[in-house]
Amino acid sequence: MDGYRVPVGRHRVEEKIGGSLFIATADRVSSAEEAKAFVEAMKREFRDATHNCHAFVAGPPGASASGMGDDGEPRGTAGPPMHQVLTHCGIGEIAVVVTRYFGGTKLGTGGLVRAYGGMVKRCLVALPSRFFATSEPLALTVAYGDLAAVKHEVAAHDGEVLSEAFTEVVGLSVRLPEALKDAFLDRVSRMATVVEG
Repeated sequence: MDGYRVPVGRHRVEEKIGGSLFIATADRVSSAEEAKAFVEAMKREFRDATHNCHAFVAGPPGASASGMGDDGEPRGTAGPPMHQVLTHCGIGEIAVVVTRYFGGTKLGTGGLVRAYGGMVKRCLVALPSRFFATSEPLALTVAYGDLAAVKHEVAAHDGEVLSEAFTEVVGLSVRLPEALKDAFLDRVSRMATVVEG
């Protein structure tokens, strides 16, 4: 497999558990720095919350570029169960912050582990995601009139446009799953010229 699934945009779910309101927010992050910025953004948004616990995997599924935090919950009851779910979910470049507004009922360590891990699972169930290809980029030149059609084919073949350069023609750098590259080139052969790759 020359790629993996990544989140598409920010996604949020919430649930009342034992009187507390739990809110799980997920987003795509491609580095530890992006993950930390996302966590800080959630802490600002929910500055009045009791806890904003987090976990992230800032690379392919199960990557070592990862982290977690309990944010004041008893040690190991929030970040680790959240991280455990992310590590084994098959989605890469993902961060999740679970926000808790305490509702007066203590859940105990087991209840907290189930609540935080469960919120990440709930968030992942409906998380919009797409395939992220990790193959070598392909360079194309495209006439302006064919640009929309070529970009449509990139998306239809689980690819992404990495960059665009506009001169008398459009230069595109695209990345596609290796298994779909030939089918893509066949579809766009009359609209685009492969410069390299």
